[in-house]
Amino acid sequence: MKIKERKDVPDVYKWHLEDIFPDNDAWEECYFALTERMGRLASYKGRLSDDEALLECLTLSTSLSHDLSKLYQYARMRRDEDSRVSVYQGMTDRADAVAVKLSSLSSFITPELAAMPAEKLKELAAAKRFADYSVMFADILRNKEIILSDKEEKLLSEAGIFADNAEEVFAMFDNADIKFRPVVDDKGRETEMSHGNYSLLLQNPVQEVRKAAFESMFAAYRDHINTLAANYAGNVKKDWFFAKIRGFNSCLERSMFAENVPPTCYKKLLEAVGKGTKTLHRYIALRRRMLGVKTLNMYDLHVPVVEQPRTARTYEKAVETVKSALKVMGKEYSDILASSFTDGWIDVFENRGKRSGAYSWGCYGVHPFVLLNYTGTAHDVFTIAHELGHSLHSYYSDSTQPETKSGYEIFVAEIASTVNEVLLLKHLLKTAKGEERTYLLSYYLDMFRTTLFRQTMFAEFEAEAHAMVERGEPLTAEGLSEMYYALNKKYYGRAVKHNEEIRYEWARIPHFYSSFYVYKYATGLTAAVTIADKLLQRGAEYFEKYRSFLCAGGSLPPLDILRLAEVDLESDEPYERAMREFALTLDALEADFAAKRGKA
Repeated sequence: MKIKERKDVPDVYKWHLEDIFPDNDAWEECYFALTERMGRLASYKGRLSDDEALLECLTLSTSLSHDLSKLYQYARMRRDEDSRVSVYQGMTDRADAVAVKLSSLSSFITPELAAMPAEKLKELAAAKRFADYSVMFADILRNKEIILSDKEEKLLSEAGIFADNAEEVFAMFDNADIKFRPVVDDKGRETEMSHGNYSLLLQNPVQEVRKAAFESMFAAYRDHINTLAANYAGNVKKDWFFAKIRGFNSCLERSMFAENVPPTCYKKLLEAVGKGTKTLHRYIALRRRMLGVKTLNMYDLHVPVVEQPRTARTYEKAVETVKSALKVMGKEYSDILASSFTDGWIDVFENRGKRSGAYSWGCYGVHPFVLLNYTGTAHDVFTIAHELGHSLHSYYSDSTQPETKSGYEIFVAEIASTVNEVLLLKHLLKTAKGEERTYLLSYYLDMFRTTLFRQTMFAEFEAEAHAMVERGEPLTAEGLSEMYYALNKKYYGRAVKHNEEIRYEWARIPHFYSSFYVYKYATGLTAAVTIADKLLQRGAEYFEKYRSFLCAGGSLPPLDILRLAEVDLESDEPYERAMREFALTLDALEADFAAKRGKA
């Protein structure tokens, strides 16, 4: 399977970044205009007690941030098309540098506002002319105790030029420099290994092919494990530095505070999933029986327990399936969804140098964009639904909220995407029979395994890695790998062989460089199970509540936004519902398997 160069991919399968800037020259014009305008911010320093000056300053700052967002996202997404193209590496670096400079120039704003009496901030938050900034004022009130002096805030903003260096180092290693051994497939053909091909090879029906892909993947990380450990340790130490500077007792506490989410959600998730690991062990044992293997290996956890349905997996077929599944949300949602497939939102196929994985991203005033690496697997069909869930969430938020309130916290960012996946799964199950039904039940269970259990395992790894640094303990390659290996055993149980290579899996997880992000996938599925059930039970009447959630952006604290959709993550109910759904789905798969064996 040869990977194409980008020029050989038809334009119909490429996103239209020209909707942000028509060409690189327009990017340059915006870049130089922004660098000239930024200096005007200095004229407002020391004058924010005057309401007129404050409004002018905030309006200018919002405009500058808008232009910076366009510059950075255009450059970064162009770079993601092919990370080997140096011109976009350079444009991304220039946008990064401007971001640091703008952050430094505007660093006086928050300290000056924080120095205002609480009553003045409350007055500003309630004033009609400052309505677009009411959330900002409320956040400053909440953050008053951790905001530092003007000079200290300026120093911290300057640190931004290198604060994310560990993430950038990993991204360049993982997307441009890493080399994998080729794999011989089940037809005897040598196949080039890549991040995109890896997921496909792990679903190969021949165990030796899966093993070869697994060993090729982890050998590449094992061979650089000391460097990767040092790089990750630097990222964790950076987190601890910023947490201590602002007076937090832990990195997790700082992260949860930043999103205005109580730590009880993190604790409830770990507790609920911890109770559910026995059910996961039961599922792993069933997988071994269904696959008919003497030894179930870690590389056997991704192959379907039954043959995938023999339906077309063309991209066009996948699009129609996703559109049908999401009709439950009504005409408005369906029409917007349809436009995403025809109006240049999506970059579909893998090409050489392209960023691995998938994401949805965009800037205010322009439709969202979706990066895929579509290979035709069932998982890829779900990825389309997932990423379009993100995109329509952003579309609704941007269309409803002013720019200053349109961005939603990461905590709620994975919910709409996962709702779409659950709806797709249940849509397919409605008509599925025989092997197809068995396949979908196992797929749903694997959604729980990979999104709820696996991401919670990642969350536990992150929490302990940060706790080690907070206790003054070193993060070494051996220590991190041993800790990950122990967690793998805890979550997956005795029915699977814990292959030695799995020790190094932590080293290939990009999200670990966005600390305490992954647990939100798990809480996202927890909330999504409830929302999807309500959509299917109550239809249009409930969609209006869900639409309120989609439209809320960042106008309320995250848990209050979820309550608009009748989901309370401070209660036990959503977690219990999710774990019950997993157990009931497992019951159904066990019954199907038992019935099949009985007929045999």
